[in-house]
Amino acid sequence: MENNLTNLLKHEEEKLLACVHCGLCLEACPTYTLTNNENDSPRGRIYLIRAVEEGRLDITSKVFSHHINRCLGCRACEMACPSGVEYGHLLEAARNEIKTSETKKTFTDKVLNFALRNVWLKPFRLRMFFSLSKLTRDLKIPTLLLKTKIARLISKRFEFALTLLESSKPFNSQPAIRNPQSAIRNRSVFVFKGCVMEGLFTHVNRATERVLKVNGYKIEENETQVCCGALHAHAGDLESAKLLAKKNIEAFSNSTNPIVTNAGGCGAMLLSYENLFANDENLKVPAKEFSARIKDIGQQLSENVIVKGVRLSDTVTTYDASCHLHYGQHASEKSLDMIKAIPEMEFVHLEGSERCCGGAGIYNLLQPEMSAGVLREKLEYIKESMAEVLATGNPGCQMQIATGAKMCGMKLNVCHPVELLDESYRKAGFYNVK
Repeated sequence: MENNLTNLLKHEEEKLLACVHCGLCLEACPTYTLTNNENDSPRGRIYLIRAVEEGRLDITSKVFSHHINRCLGCRACEMACPSGVEYGHLLEAARNEIKTSETKKTFTDKVLNFALRNVWLKPFRLRMFFSLSKLTRDLKIPTLLLKTKIARLISKRFEFALTLLESSKPFNSQPAIRNPQSAIRNRSVFVFKGCVMEGLFTHVNRATERVLKVNGYKIEENETQVCCGALHAHAGDLESAKLLAKKNIEAFSNSTNPIVTNAGGCGAMLLSYENLFANDENLKVPAKEFSARIKDIGQQLSENVIVKGVRLSDTVTTYDASCHLHYGQHASEKSLDMIKAIPEMEFVHLEGSERCCGGAGIYNLLQPEMSAGVLREKLEYIKESMAEVLATGNPGCQMQIATGAKMCGMKLNVCHPVELLDESYRKAGFYNVK
């Protein structure tokens, strides 16, 4: 009986056979450079996938699941591959097969599966979960547990999780703002709010809307949109990912206006709807049309000359490219256009900006040791840059880098590039503050 992995391998067979194991993907892979284990490289994992598909390795083999699950899914290998192998789709299919073939699940797997199926698929429950998380953060409960070392006594993973939550707080205090001044060009866009973004990074969503308005865009409301499904797809739950994808395609089906994202992970997932339904005759065309409308905030703003703000400060600022924004959406350079719209910015280039930070959704909680090893390299690059502020276009990256910096005593503020432009506009007087 054919499974999803077999079907996808057949679909990609020409590209897979074109792979000559040249090794160009090796140095691009964070897990391989960390372990020097061939099975932790893209070509090693593809070899394992082919071995399962050809019956030379059992799908339930611990070797298979161990190395497949250690992958960050950053997709840096795709850009390095001269054969054009779409590794990210193969990875998700492999994880889907692992998930459906497992007979004994760990406690962590059971908790993750419960959350993805019983919270993330239920909009009301998800809103309640993030409302509670946000309230916990704003009441400074994580701060108290961290300062008193209670969190560390419970476990290092719990301490890290609380620091992640604490790191989602706003970069600047947000004043109540009326409608921004703008010269409306009668161009309407949607803002894809996301679950983590609207739940913990509400301030980034509102900043995104204000910046779009200053640049002449009307924001269309869409209250029926749901989670993008990225966490489900990365965890191998393609069934749930498709369910959410169908709802989003339907939610935005009555318009052809651009759908603007401000989270690299969400944007890359929304773009992948086209691939997700490539073999579905009913949804193939709608999914392709939907994916064609996805634009990162930097991409959307760069379609015209971005309205200039005013100078912020002498603070040295740098930029880190979110993997999924960089390798998934190919739009990381457009985020820099937002920073360039701020006059006289003290900006420094970050060496290794294109390298993964080790966040990768909830990888940092599921694979803490591997994640920490990848993060160490990123933090070293940041130290060398002497930057005091780091901008990045994905919430997971923001929390991962901010948490790592805090836990090793670095003074670093981490934010989204649109937050910097938003603050520049506020200082320029574009907003009427209540």
